[in-house]
Amino acid sequence: MDGFSIGGRPIGPGEPTYVIAEAGSNHNGDLDTAEELIDVAADAGADAVKFQTFRAEDLYVEDSGEVEYLNDDDSIYDIVEAMEMPYEWIPELHDYCRERGVQFLSTPFDERSAAELAEYVPAWKVASYTSSHHPFLRHLADTDKPIILSTGAHELSEVRESVEVLRDAGATDLALLQCVASYPTPIHEANVGVVETLAREFDVPTGLSDHTLDPVVAPSAAVALGASVVEKHLTLDKTMEGPDHEFALEPDELAEMVTAIRDTELALGSGEKTVLDVERELHEKARRAVHATRDIAADETITSDAVKVLRPGEREAGVEPKHYDDIVGRTAARDISKGDGIQWDDVNE
Repeated sequence: MDGFSIGGRPIGPGEPTYVIAEAGSNHNGDLDTAEELIDVAADAGADAVKFQTFRAEDLYVEDSGEVEYLNDDDSIYDIVEAMEMPYEWIPELHDYCRERGVQFLSTPFDERSAAELAEYVPAWKVASYTSSHHPFLRHLADTDKPIILSTGAHELSEVRESVEVLRDAGATDLALLQCVASYPTPIHEANVGVVETLAREFDVPTGLSDHTLDPVVAPSAAVALGASVVEKHLTLDKTMEGPDHEFALEPDELAEMVTAIRDTELALGSGEKTVLDVERELHEKARRAVHATRDIAADETITSDAVKVLRPGEREAGVEPKHYDDIVGRTAARDISKGDGIQWDDVNE
C-alpha cells in the first residue's frame, strides 16, 4: 500500500495518524469563533482543521422539508443556508491556520465552492453524501490534489464504483474513511472494523470519520486497526446553537482524543517481536534456567533432585529450561555449588 502527502505531511502506513479536527459549520457565522476553533485544534495537536464550504442552492432542493435528527422546525434548506461560510473567509482562515501550524481544509459540496477553495487547500475532503456524486468526483480528480473520501450511508459496491471513477479520472492519492451517517453514532454502531475492510479491498490508506460521543474508544480502535486518518467534529461548547454542536468534541475532549491516538500509536510499536531494552533486566534476572538445588560433587551423576528450573536473580543463569532433560543423567565435570546455574562445561558429555 502506497501512501502520499498532504502539504508535505506524509499520510499512510508507518506514519503518524493524520488527525482532522472537523470545525464544519460550528463557527455559527462568526469569523472570531472560526479562529477560536482553529486555536483549539492547534492547541490539541491536530494536524488539520476542516471547515465546510457550500451554498444551500447547490445542495438541497428548496422544498426539501425537515430532517428529524436535527429536531428543528425550520426546513433543512433554511438550516443549511444559515450555516453557509462566506467565501471571503477562506484566505483569512487559511492564513490563520498557517500561523497556528495546522493545515487548512474545507469540504466543498459543489464546483463553485471547490473553485473558491482550490488555491487554499492542499487536499480535498469529500463528504459522505457527495461520495457517489460521480461528476463532482471527476471534477475534483482533475485538480490533481489528494482526496480523502468519507463513505457513510454507502454500500461497499458503491464505494467501489466511486473509487473506480476517481482512478479512471486520474486520482492517485486517495484515502477512504469509514463513517456512519448518524449524529451521534451509538458506539455499538461505529463498525470500526470497516477500516480494515476498506484497506483490504482497495489497497489505499484508510481511516475513520467518527460521530460517536466518546473521544477515545472509536478513534483509538481505528488506529489499532491501521487507520491513517481520523476525523472528529469540534465545538467550543456543546450547548451552542446549531445542528452540529451537540455531538462534537469540546476542547478538552479533542485534546484527550489526540493524546489517546498518539498513545495508541506508541503502544502499537514496531510490530517486531524482540527483547526490548526496557525488558533487559528481567530478561536476565527472571527468565528461568537450570540451577543446582544442592552441592554436586565432581563425577557425580546429576539427578532430578539436584537441579531445578529457577529464576536466577543476581546469580549467573544456567542453561535454558529446554535443556533440563539433557542435563539430568549426565555427570558433573567439576564441583557445583548449591544455587549455581548449570553450564554446559559443568557437565560431561
